[in-house]
Amino acid sequence: MGDGGSAAERRLGVGFGIAAYGIWGLFPLYWPLLKPAGAGEILAHRMAWSLLGVTVVLAVRRVPVGATRWGWIRDVLGQPRKLLLLAGAATVISVNWFVYIWSVNHGHTVDTAFGYFINPLVTVLFGVLLLREQLRRVQWVAVGIGAVAVLVLAVGYGKLPWIALVLAASFGTYGLLKKIAAVPAAESMAVETAMQFVPALAYLVWLQSQGTLAFGHHGAGNTSLLMLAGPVTVGPLICFAAAANRLPLSVVGLLQFLAPILQFIIGVTVQHEPVPATRLAGFLIVWAALAVLTVDALRGARRPRPAGAAGGASGGPDSALTQASTSA
Repeated sequence: MGDGGSAAERRLGVGFGIAAYGIWGLFPLYWPLLKPAGAGEILAHRMAWSLLGVTVVLAVRRVPVGATRWGWIRDVLGQPRKLLLLAGAATVISVNWFVYIWSVNHGHTVDTAFGYFINPLVTVLFGVLLLREQLRRVQWVAVGIGAVAVLVLAVGYGKLPWIALVLAASFGTYGLLKKIAAVPAAESMAVETAMQFVPALAYLVWLQSQGTLAFGHHGAGNTSLLMLAGPVTVGPLICFAAAANRLPLSVVGLLQFLAPILQFIIGVTVQHEPVPATRLAGFLIVWAALAVLTVDALRGARRPRPAGAAGGASGGPDSALTQASTSA
């Protein structure tokens, strides 16, 4: 049903997509509520409780007739290359999560929004450099405009916009590793969070031994919000999967901009972060790049494709706008 399905299914898919990207976009309102826990402790809770959450999802979901619920574990364990790829994915998404949480809780939400705006451009660049994909001229123009946006911000800051670049690069790398591993979303996340669980638990135990653990020491409300880090990580993924199964990839790609738009609005209106002229200019330039990339992707989606052609759902350049994983 990835090509659209019925009108009712499409409407349901749009609802799921808005829910997924809406939740991701509202994360800047959630992470500050977890203080006085620091970014490291919040990250550890997100890892630990996400494993519990995704395990519950796998336990209760329906399985095809004749299939076993946990048979996929044996298949993945029997493929060292996939395990290595998922270990790499777990590492880079841990970096992404930490930088995002730290940035939001230290007044850099607008910078995180810029990072997720330029992520589609980074994904396109990765496709060219690492997967040897061929870009059309218009796509090269979009990447060039994005590079100008980064340069403008670098001049304005007096340094590279490292938060945005780290978020975009780590998220793009995560999507690349997941694409190569080719393990379904829920199963992949189960493996990744299982790899993260022991270091996360060890860090929480260490914090407790140092007397600096927030969990359980600042009231039931704070404890509950820290435990909620798992569901708010897994929930949007379930919604995204439901949307991706019901909508064309071009529509999913357009919906993905909802998250950084909300992040930008929250950073400016709720957290009152300054947006000087140079930063605004950088945003306007990258929005122009995204407009070029989006129009080209929509035109490509309408264009008839010969059998076996690269792109679109197969992961070519047109799929850059639909690169999905645990955003934010």
